[in-house]
Amino acid sequence: MQIMIYVFKTSVDSPSKLESATALLHKLLPETLWNFDLEDCDNILRVDSELDVATLLLNNHVFDCIELE
Repeated sequence: MQIMIYVFKTSVDSPSKLESATALLHKLLPETLWNFDLEDCDNILRVDSELDVATLLLNNHVFDCIELE
């Protein structure tokens, strides 16, 4: 299977939100590489995965996110 790179604009803009988002991502995507760029104005989340992570992340209740193209 091919690894896809997903990029999301998020509402993660503080250390406490980052902590909550990190806990969720470790639970939902334990074997997946991901990182946040909180210095970017869109608080970018980048995910490298073979799974379709967009469906999982767009419906989470911890932080808002929008997939970017």
